[in-house]
Amino acid sequence: MIVANKNKIKDMAENLSDSGPGRSLWKDARMRFMQNKAATLSLFVLLVIVAFSFIGSHFAVWSYERIDWNAVGSAAKVGMPSIETGHYFGTDDLGRDIYSRVIQGTQISLMVGILGATVAVVVGTLYGATSGYLGGRTDQIMMRIVDILMSIPYMFVLILLLVVFGRSIIMLFVGIGLLSWLDMSRIVRGQTLNLKNKEFIEAAQAIGVSDYKIIMRHIVPNLLGIVAVYATLLVPGIILAESFISFLGLGVQEPLTSWGALIKEGSNTIMYDTEWQLLFPLAFFVVSLFCFYFIGDGLRDALDPKGR
Repeated sequence: MIVANKNKIKDMAENLSDSGPGRSLWKDARMRFMQNKAATLSLFVLLVIVAFSFIGSHFAVWSYERIDWNAVGSAAKVGMPSIETGHYFGTDDLGRDIYSRVIQGTQISLMVGILGATVAVVVGTLYGATSGYLGGRTDQIMMRIVDILMSIPYMFVLILLLVVFGRSIIMLFVGIGLLSWLDMSRIVRGQTLNLKNKEFIEAAQAIGVSDYKIIMRHIVPNLLGIVAVYATLLVPGIILAESFISFLGLGVQEPLTSWGALIKEGSNTIMYDTEWQLLFPLAFFVVSLFCFYFIGDGLRDALDPKGR
């Protein structure tokens, strides 16, 4: 009997040794994400769009501000998409190449969305983690500040800043980043309240680790999952805000452009049978937003499989 038990234990040990090293949480999350076909396809399509925004200009015959005088006029047939003329996406009513302008609009819209979301995530994460960890009166004061700022009409403030200080990319960053971190801070604070009573936090406090190091080395790293998910959902929201502002004519200044500005220009000339001016920028805009949303859903399921 003893010999049989020893052989059984030995066989179990050999099976464990043959199973290889254990997988980390991030590796498991990556495998679950790759199994999500919609999220994987969306990531691939989004990478193609980003690559197009950087590489596509090398294949352009016309620059984004150069005017083709033969194509001036919204009803000009020569302004239709054509490989022979070098206008792959056609021209607008001013004779400017839509292909080059879509490339530049993609660069600006993605830059505003990604950089704006990065600033919002960094500020919101640090603010919310600090508020939740310190607690007490400090937490109450910090959260009341957030409540006051959230009560201010977001779009009204953004439009007011652009009208008063002029249209520019810098003011777009300032206006969008001014209030976009507020939701992030409240989400992070709620998660921090759950983490601050964990054993590893109490152990760090017992050995005299400072509050700053606990927040940066223990709290924030354990929030990366939910932060990554929210960031992918925040980017399309910022892109929508920027596109709406540009659609109102308060976005970037000419000759620069963005998806919202291109969609506005296309919608103004759609009645003249120049639908390509609207369809091409609109297609990039819609596809990119869907990609971000599907990637966010995939990350949520991968990082929190119990939430399915």
